[in-house]
Amino acid sequence: MSSTGPFKAPVVDALTVRVLVDSRYERFLPRMAHPHVQVEHVGRIVGRPESTFACEWGLSLHLASEQNGAKAQYVLDFGYTPEIINRNFELLGIEPGKINGLILSHGHLDHFGGLQGFVKQHRAQMRDDIALYVGGETVFRTKWVKEGGETLKWCTLDRAALEAQQVMPMCCPQPQALDGPFTSGYIERSSFETVTGGSLVVDDHFTGAEREGKLVKDTHPDEHATCYIVKGKGLVVISSCGHTGIINTVKSAMNAANVDKVHAVMGGFHLGPANVDYLQHSLRELQALNPDVIVPMHCTGDRFIDMLRQHMPDKVVYSNVGSRFTFGA
Repeated sequence: MSSTGPFKAPVVDALTVRVLVDSRYERFLPRMAHPHVQVEHVGRIVGRPESTFACEWGLSLHLASEQNGAKAQYVLDFGYTPEIINRNFELLGIEPGKINGLILSHGHLDHFGGLQGFVKQHRAQMRDDIALYVGGETVFRTKWVKEGGETLKWCTLDRAALEAQQVMPMCCPQPQALDGPFTSGYIERSSFETVTGGSLVVDDHFTGAEREGKLVKDTHPDEHATCYIVKGKGLVVISSCGHTGIINTVKSAMNAANVDKVHAVMGGFHLGPANVDYLQHSLRELQALNPDVIVPMHCTGDRFIDMLRQHMPDKVVYSNVGSRFTFGA
């Protein structure tokens, strides 16, 4: 059950993060030993020589933690299409009946596109009171994108369809303690970073421009991070896409949990489109935060990953579909 009282960040003894959906699957990644995280990559799928993982643009992670002997599991984000998450979920042998809840980082199709199909495939095996934790009501707004001179409708997270599948959306604009993780709540815009991403929305406050039918830039007020405090190690921050800035995301999580030690930063940092000056500034800020482990995924961008490998090589860990990262074990 989630906490409804004053926020207090839970502490777990161990955390395992497994990559269900991302855009990379390399079968021959070398074994890696790291002093702060146990890294396991999947090459050939044991007992399934006829099968392989599938990849797409998007992200989905399986999160499993243990706290005083009690275990909890969550699925964070669901990729672009149901076919990919369902395929990889089955190949990894994850049991839907053991999932405590579902978490959505924000309302973009590459993170929720597989959700309804995933639920349809597994709802009968899931717990009756399964909930979807989102960052705020604005996650349900229709998103638009520009292509050339044309504005196209992109995606809408369908609340009614979720409720028809007996999945209850739970809005968490404030930090929310779950069974193991906590969500960051609204990510404060406190650093040099600017909000990135090209989607457009009709805002819920209806400015004059919107009353005239004009779309405005999506500032992602509903984007939130999923975080863990690992006992004796520190804070693990999972930024699924980082539209609001990876530094803003980590600092908001630190403030919410009232902790100074960052153990790991994982996920998408949304630095693929950024210019070199912005990347260098992001690198300096991340160096100042000094996490033990950095696991870039999804939209982080090859240029920033190359910078991390050059300037923080002892902290960077490769990620792959099927990879499992264990903290605190």
